[in-house]
Amino acid sequence: MTELEARRKRARIRAWRRGIKEMDLILGGHADAELEQMDAADLALFEAVLGENDHDLFQWVTGQGTPPTRYAPLMATLSKRAATAR
Repeated sequence: MTELEARRKRARIRAWRRGIKEMDLILGGHADAELEQMDAADLALFEAVLGENDHDLFQWVTGQGTPPTRYAPLMATLSKRAATAR
């Protein structure tokens, strides 16, 4: 297993085991759909997002808060994914 594969595996587990179920579904679903196509830079950004507080993430994904600039494109993607899952 390469380092990138190991990081993807850890990220998938972290995405599905969050503090709140809503973020499990949003981040875990995104991980299942996108992790295999992520390059090292995309994965690093996703790993950074996984280190953020669930309540902050939920606010950013739902548009109730403004995400940091570096997360804005990913939050927009997650917001669209969450909206289509309803």
